[in-house]
Amino acid sequence: MKPMLLIVDDEKPTREGLRAALEDRYDVYLAEDAAAAMELLESEPFQVMLTDFRLPNEDGMKLIARAKSLARPPVCILMTAYGSEDLAVAAMKQGADDYIAKGRLQIDELEMRIARSLRSQTLETENVALHQQLDSKYGMEHIIGESPAMQEVFDVVRQVAPSRATVLLGGESGTGKEVFAKAIHQASPRARLPFVAVHCAALTPTLLESELFGHEKGAFTGAHERRVGRFEQAQGGTLFLDEIGEIDATIQVKLLRFLGERTFERVGSGKTQTADVRLITATNKNLEEMVKAGKFREDLFFRLRVVEINLPPLRDRAGDVVLLAQSFLREFAVENQKPVKEFTADALQLLLQYRWPGNVRELRTAIEHAVVLSRGEKIAARDLPASLRAERPGIALADPTNALTIHEAEKQLMTRALQETGGNRTLAARKIGMSRRTFHRKLHAYHLEEL
Repeated sequence: MKPMLLIVDDEKPTREGLRAALEDRYDVYLAEDAAAAMELLESEPFQVMLTDFRLPNEDGMKLIARAKSLARPPVCILMTAYGSEDLAVAAMKQGADDYIAKGRLQIDELEMRIARSLRSQTLETENVALHQQLDSKYGMEHIIGESPAMQEVFDVVRQVAPSRATVLLGGESGTGKEVFAKAIHQASPRARLPFVAVHCAALTPTLLESELFGHEKGAFTGAHERRVGRFEQAQGGTLFLDEIGEIDATIQVKLLRFLGERTFERVGSGKTQTADVRLITATNKNLEEMVKAGKFREDLFFRLRVVEINLPPLRDRAGDVVLLAQSFLREFAVENQKPVKEFTADALQLLLQYRWPGNVRELRTAIEHAVVLSRGEKIAARDLPASLRAERPGIALADPTNALTIHEAEKQLMTRALQETGGNRTLAARKIGMSRRTFHRKLHAYHLEEL
């Protein structure tokens, strides 16, 4: 279908002439004043409005402002008298997408301007949609966690995200440090600008220095052309440095300088570069112990640890295991086109009893493994990795033919915790990573008050 175009001009010869010139490529409508134009704009989904500045009762600038307030505003191009470019520039500041002088109007140029404005609008729409997808994928709402330990992390992330503060993410491998770095970025004013991640342990010191700060042609053997580093690529956005404890003394000095002055130099250059970049770093090492051992600069450590967030291991948030497992199950069932929908009772018991030394990363891999090997609509114990089944081989499993819902699994988990703590509800709630208030509410819901 042709794009819909509205021409607004109080001179009939101009309206008709433009329609004759443009109707091959557009579905053209005509209006002689702003009132007639708005009536059409509110009833039809126009992609383009071409309007004269001088109109009866209301000028073209005010009409453009009203058109841009619509739920789906059209591309707006203002036609002005020859020599009134200052007026046109003012109109663009108020929302016009382009302008063209009537006194030197050429149809070829007008068609080019309309097409260019439509492309720009399409790119902007796609960009908004892309960022909405990124917000959905990497935003806080994407991260699963109802345990008190995770709720504390969420609270800190919400507070720190809008700031410019440098953040140090700690925790065991597999706890999701990069996921949280992306969530901080997406919740910050920098969300529409780049998020750049570098895994420091994957590169030698020489290559890491070049990767971060860039290099000039001829800076070292193999440097055949200038390279822009990750600091420059992240301009205006966020740079995430994972495994920061692996960087050597030279890079530590350069990072310290950047954090103090927001400046750096490419390898092989004496020219100072600047970058507006927020730094988020992560480590599974104890940087304080490394400082004491002389392996990490104390001044850099304090610069990096303006806000420190330690992510809890999965064994300390047992109440989240089933929620995470169900989420991964849905994801991999779709990805692998498998009909699997739930877990059998014995499979859920294995998931709940395993210690998860590899944390969320290991759980995710285990569920992918199980989905790939599943034989029907239920994940059974036999579908899970052998490491899970081998950890406690003597355990008495439930009937593998029974499917266990999230609520039933939660009820079993709470019952076992109460038994192991002698009925102490506070200790039981803490043991399974559930808030005391939620624990008491679910005791009533599951009729467990007598335990």
